[in-house]
Amino acid sequence: MTNRERAMNILHFKPADRMPAVHFGYWPELLQEWVEQGKLSAEDIEGWGDGNATDRRLDEILGWDFNWGTTYGAANGLMPSFETKVLEILPGGVQRVQDGNGLIQRIHPGVISIPEEDDYLLKDREAFEELYRDKMTFKPERVNLEFFKNFNENVYNKSDNPVGIHLGSVLGDIRNIASLVGISYLMYDEDEDLFADIVDTYAEMQYRCVEAILETGAKFDFAHFWEDICYNSGSLINPEIFNEICAKHYKKRTDLCHKYGIDVISLDCDGVTRQLLPTWFENGVNTMFPIEIGTWGDQFGPAREKYGKGMLGVGGMDKTALRKDKAAVDRELERIQRLAALGGFIPCPDHRLMPGTKFELVQYYAEEVKKIKL
Repeated sequence: MTNRERAMNILHFKPADRMPAVHFGYWPELLQEWVEQGKLSAEDIEGWGDGNATDRRLDEILGWDFNWGTTYGAANGLMPSFETKVLEILPGGVQRVQDGNGLIQRIHPGVISIPEEDDYLLKDREAFEELYRDKMTFKPERVNLEFFKNFNENVYNKSDNPVGIHLGSVLGDIRNIASLVGISYLMYDEDEDLFADIVDTYAEMQYRCVEAILETGAKFDFAHFWEDICYNSGSLINPEIFNEICAKHYKKRTDLCHKYGIDVISLDCDGVTRQLLPTWFENGVNTMFPIEIGTWGDQFGPAREKYGKGMLGVGGMDKTALRKDKAAVDRELERIQRLAALGGFIPCPDHRLMPGTKFELVQYYAEEVKKIKL
């Protein structure tokens, strides 16, 4: 069987010859770490990106079958983006930087993590109308129609791995644009229609991008949202407001996917997702990814118990075991074997592999996960 057949069969509760070894990429710092350790060459990691030629070369070295993040989409962010510029240099070399979203961040020297939010431009109706609305609208140049008209011949038919269409985001991108503090204020702004107007404008643009791609006849095995709107205690947004304002946009895009025969629709959200699962599940999303373990433990088992076999999963493997030892990896393999036995589940490290991950343990895990009994 091909990896495409294996993965799609498992997610449709059909027989497969074995479990595929699936991953979700690496922190760039980890790849550099492996180069410094002599595990890889600089050429091995040059230009790495999800699903590209470098990624596939690393798959062969490490023993992976494929990266679930292999998706294709449109230019569905702000267009044009803001100029990225350093606004100020603070004591200690900390930089205040305005990024392409108009978000102002504090970037600390030597810190490899999410930058610290400092300020933002999208604060009120005036800023939305003058600075953002046009950047959030659909323009034909967002979609490379020539690429997608030839997609099946040049990409899909040449791949034995699952290939996805990226559906964009309903709220995650807006969080990146307005900051967490910003969307928290916008939800309760005195202009009670502003937050919904921002979400609706951005969502309509992203819908039209997906529609234009699918109208070319390009084929995909699954569709994929990105959100990242939860943390270790739950949702970053009031679930009732989220459902009221965002649910319809998930349904509109998932209905479009169903029209074109795409029935596996995954969503990437970190943190504890329990509060938002009803909105996603009831509006066409059916695959949790990457199902972070964090300090809170397994989320897939409880979700399957609540929602039944309509809830699928890709992820749920505690990647921190790959920083420890073989015994820790064996314990994790034993645990995910129990999840695999539920069906409709493909183990995958629960986010990008981070610095400190051991090269040989990754090779060992990739070999052993293929032995999981189905």
